[in-house]
Amino acid sequence: MNINSTLFLQAVVFAILVWFTMKFVWPPITKALDERAQKIADGLAAADKAKAELSAANAKVEAELAQSRTETASRLADAERRAQSIIEEAKARATEEGNKIVAAARAEADQQMVKARETLREQVAALAVKGAEQILRKEVNAGVHADLLGRLKTEL
Repeated sequence: MNINSTLFLQAVVFAILVWFTMKFVWPPITKALDERAQKIADGLAAADKAKAELSAANAKVEAELAQSRTETASRLADAERRAQSIIEEAKARATEEGNKIVAAARAEADQQMVKARETLREQVAALAVKGAEQILRKEVNAGVHADLLGRLKTEL
């Protein structure tokens, strides 16, 4: 065989191989590479979109947290005001109840003082009668002198 014919035949086989590769092998490879590049680009776009959504969600969460903090603070302030008003009402009721108790105690003391005065008047009247008995050395009739004893009680 001749080297020229071998070289020519190898060039023809190589050209057929290049044609076959370009016609049947290369398009599926480029198609697979293009699909892979498209998937990567879609994944990157989805990641960017997810990042943006995450930032928006974080901002929304922060806004809701701030709103809940302000609501909590206002509720605490309302509760504190209500507690203060309840305390003031309780103080007012306690003062009123204390005044009632003091008034009842004063009324009871006045009643006891009146009873003590009545008892003291009766004892003074009895002592006066005994003193008069001893002075007169005779017994004084209480039934006859009831008017006299009544006047004596009122004078005392």
